Amino acid sequence: MGYYKYLDNSSSVITPLLERYYLSPLYAMEFTIGFIGNLVVILGYIFCLPAWKSTNVYLFNLSVSDLIFLCTLPELSYNYAYNWKKLNSVLCVVNRYILHVNMYSSILFMMWVSVDRFLLLCHPQREHILLTPKASLCITILNWIWVNAQITPLIIFIIQDLEENACRDFSRLGVAKVTLIYSIVLTITGYVLPLLALFISSQRMVSVLMKREEVLGTSFQRPVRLVRAAAIMFLVLYTPIHIMRNVRIASRLPELNLSLCIKDYINAVYIVTRPIAFANSAINPIFYFLMTDKFKEALQDKWRQLKRMLMTAS
Repeated sequence: MGYYKYLDNSSSVITPLLERYYLSPLYAMEFTIGFIGNLVVILGYIFCLPAWKSTNVYLFNLSVSDLIFLCTLPELSYNYAYNWKKLNSVLCVVNRYILHVNMYSSILFMMWVSVDRFLLLCHPQREHILLTPKASLCITILNWIWVNAQITPLIIFIIQDLEENACRDFSRLGVAKVTLIYSIVLTITGYVLPLLALFISSQRMVSVLMKREEVLGTSFQRPVRLVRAAAIMFLVLYTPIHIMRNVRIASRLPELNLSLCIKDYINAVYIVTRPIAFANSAINPIFYFLMTDKFKEALQDKWRQLKRMLMTAS
C-alpha cells in the first residue's frame, strides 16, 4: 500500500470542501442508481434475450463499461469523504483508466447505436452488412482498441505523476502545454466528432422518415426522438467537463500568470462538472429499455415466469 497526497500544497479550502460535500455524496448516489439499472440490463441480455441483433451488441458493451466504471465510485466517494488519506498506486492508475475509457466508449457506442438505427430504417430486412451481429462484434472490438489508444498517453502521464508521489486528476497532470494539446485532441476525436455523428445520423433519420410519412401517412418519430435524446444528453453532460478541463489545464500555463485565487475558482467549477458528466452511466439504462422493444418484452416475460414460479412454490 502506497501513501500519496492528493491535494496540491497551493489548494485552497474550497477544493476539499467540494470533494467531501459535493463529489462524495453525488458519486455514492450515481453508484446506487446506476449499478442497479446496468446490472438488470446485463442480466437481462444474458438470461432473457435469446437472439441478439447488432444494436444489442453495442448496448451490452455500453452497459458493461458503465457497470465497471460505477464499481470504482464507492472507493472514490469514500476517499473524497475522508480527504483522500490513502491510495494504492495501482488503484490510482486503474480508476483513472476506467473512468476515461468509459467516458469515451459510452459516446462512441451510442454513436454506433444511432448509425444502426438509421441503417435499419433504410434496410428494414437487415440486408446491410453492418446490421449483422458479426459486423457489430468486429466494430465493437475496433471501438475498444481505438478508445484504449486514445487513453494511452493519459496513462503515461498518470504513471509519471505517481513517481512524484502524487495522484492527481487529468487537469493537473504533466507539463501544462503538453497536457493541453493532448486534452484538446482527445476532446475533438473522443467527444466532438462522435457527437456530430449522433446529430448527423438523427438528421438523416428525419429525412428518411419524412419521406415515409408522405407515402404511408404514418408517424415513425420514436427512433428519431431516442437518438436525439441521446445526443442532447451527451451534449448537456459532457460539454461542461470538456470545456472546464481544457480551461483548468490552460490556467496552469506560466504565460498566463494567473493568480492562485482565479486558479482556485476555475478548479472549483471544473470539480462541479465531473459528477455531471459521470451521470450518463446512471441514465444510460433508460435508453437500453427504450431502444429495443424485444428487450423490454423479454424482461417482462421473464418477470411473469418468476412470479408464476413463486406463486406455485408458495
